[in-house]
Amino acid sequence: MKKIYLDNAATTSIRQEVIDEMIAVLQNDFGNPSSAHSYGRSAKTALETSRKSIAKMLGCAAQELIFTSNATEATNWILKSAVRDLKVERIITSKIEHHATLYTVNYLQKMYGIDVDFVKILPSGQIDITHLVELLSKKVKTLVTLMHVNNEIGTVLDIEKVGRICEQHHALFHCDTVQSVGKTEFNLNELPVDFIVASAHKFHGPKGAGFAFVKKTNVLQPMLYGGEQEKGLRAGTEAVHQVVGMSKALELSYENLNKERHYISDLKDYCLEQLKANFPEIRVNGEATFYNILNILLPFSEEKTAMILFNLDMKGIAVSRGSACQSGSVKPSHVLAEILPEDELKKPSLRISFGHNNTKSDIDELIEGLKGI
Repeated sequence: MKKIYLDNAATTSIRQEVIDEMIAVLQNDFGNPSSAHSYGRSAKTALETSRKSIAKMLGCAAQELIFTSNATEATNWILKSAVRDLKVERIITSKIEHHATLYTVNYLQKMYGIDVDFVKILPSGQIDITHLVELLSKKVKTLVTLMHVNNEIGTVLDIEKVGRICEQHHALFHCDTVQSVGKTEFNLNELPVDFIVASAHKFHGPKGAGFAFVKKTNVLQPMLYGGEQEKGLRAGTEAVHQVVGMSKALELSYENLNKERHYISDLKDYCLEQLKANFPEIRVNGEATFYNILNILLPFSEEKTAMILFNLDMKGIAVSRGSACQSGSVKPSHVLAEILPEDELKKPSLRISFGHNNTKSDIDELIEGLKGI
């Protein structure tokens, strides 16, 4: 049975060049990068070369990048340190953020008594900029945390616009860029953002590697205490092979960006055309969405909701209902709950997310799979 993977927003396959690079490091640069001998120096060179490479691609200084195990860890650290160390008294966020953000904000509210305000979400899935400005008019030390590309419906935040608004109101701005790093251009030297986070496995790199960008004007305290790794901010021996793999994956993503963005955009358009042709009552959740994510409300009965993913999986087709982090939950999507009426929330919605390995025949198989349900 042919297997079809259309869940690239959850994770991506590792490019072969990345695997080859990681194997070479595992075999040849196995030294501890904190050791003074040649083995250690070789590993340290690989680590710092990767840091400089990633910094160059994102338009920031190498010292502004802190390697982490993933974006969840980075987000937890940044938000917690902002409250504990930067004396943030209020956080503005939205109810459609990733749970790494929402649960951390909830913890900080309970533990430190900070104020939390939620910016309104428009029916399109976009944030209400007017409401954000209203919220920021309150003169209190504030951090705004909003994601760039929503991981479930693919709506896109105007980072430049939101960042300028935050600057005008002297608010810190943390942006979850997990779904966009490697898939769109960044110039962090010019972009008005204080913090971004990323995970390598979202751009065809290894799981277990990520990073935080912390603008040099912001001084955070360590997330882990111990050695002096990562400028003393994240103690513990670095996973050199993971970092090198992440750097290589990002390099290849940006080398192929224009070609793959065009190809994937065409695939998404083709998928939507075929869905509308075969299921005229289909609806797209969210408007003006990112080029690799398509979230659809299917014109199927409620009782088919529970079995739709199982039936597609039996046909070798991998899609999702939303965030992979919530795949074990029977609750409806917290993102869709903000933009859909309750009766439609019970109907089956699917997130289809595309990658450069997908083909139009994959889409045809998906359509046939849906027609058989």
